[in-house]
Amino acid sequence: MAEQRRDARGDRGGREGAQVARERHAPDVRGAEERAWDELVATARRTVADGLVVGTSGNVSVRVGDTVLVTPTGVPYDRLTPGDIVGVDLDGRQVRGSLLPTSELPMHLTVYRSSDARAVVHTHAPHATAVSTLVPELPLIHYMAGDLGGPVRVAPYATYGTPELAENMRQALTHRTACLLQNHGTIAHGSSLGQAYDRTAQLEWMCRVWLTASSVPGLSPSLLTREQVEEAGERLKGYGQRG
Repeated sequence: MAEQRRDARGDRGGREGAQVARERHAPDVRGAEERAWDELVATARRTVADGLVVGTSGNVSVRVGDTVLVTPTGVPYDRLTPGDIVGVDLDGRQVRGSLLPTSELPMHLTVYRSSDARAVVHTHAPHATAVSTLVPELPLIHYMAGDLGGPVRVAPYATYGTPELAENMRQALTHRTACLLQNHGTIAHGSSLGQAYDRTAQLEWMCRVWLTASSVPGLSPSLLTREQVEEAGERLKGYGQRG
């Protein structure tokens, strides 16, 4: 009997210890999510400032553990506050905040389920959207396509916010970190919000270059080969400062 009581106390102590550990860990998780939310809001506002979205179009997300923080639907980014944090789990169940998440949540969750991405940026960038209506793949106008994994594909059109669009995007992103969405815009992912945003901006710039070069009467822009882009992509893996 005494041994049973000791076992019961041991079990209770173990459960209480685990609860204490969870309670101590919770503030750390909350703090990380709040810091990530601040960066997410800043990134969303930057998409507006840089002309990549208009009004409440486009959306941004970042993954913290198993929680995906995402911009809410229909709320101008300049009105977002620290208290407006919105978070869902990887199945789309809301776990943080009261504002509804973006209608494009299926695309964001599909990226996280099918890659090691930690951040996603979706925009309605004008030059990229224009290109998405013209070609099935962005012509190889610049070697920076190699930094996105190769020729940038255009995902076939589907109604926004639908599983069909998310699936079309998933296929277009195979071995890529960005793609165009036909008659819609762009989506890019990365290991951080900064990287996802930079890839978005790079894609918009390449689309602008191709449109500009293609608009000269009587001339066609020279294009790179896939091999040249692949070679550039390998070199870009070692680009920048180390450490």
